[in-house]
Amino acid sequence: MQRLGKLTNISPSGNVIVKAEAPPKIGSEVVDENLNVIGKIFDIIGPVSAPYAVIKPTVREPASLVNKPVYLLLSKPQRSKRKK
Repeated sequence: MQRLGKLTNISPSGNVIVKAEAPPKIGSEVVDENLNVIGKIFDIIGPVSAPYAVIKPTVREPASLVNKPVYLLLSKPQRSKRKK
């Protein structure tokens, strides 16, 4: 688990905006401190020095998470299959 940043606000289209501490990968799952999945990152906006992650939420009330820290759920690296 890696800290993504603080959830700053909800966009008019219902997406969650997070001030990212480091640029995340698109498609990463985002969770709260209780490991409840909030959604997936589908865009990164803003300057490289201060990126914002746009998350497509899967929770009913994402507004309840405003000003709370969110985290990236890091997946295990895929093992490559070798031909024999």
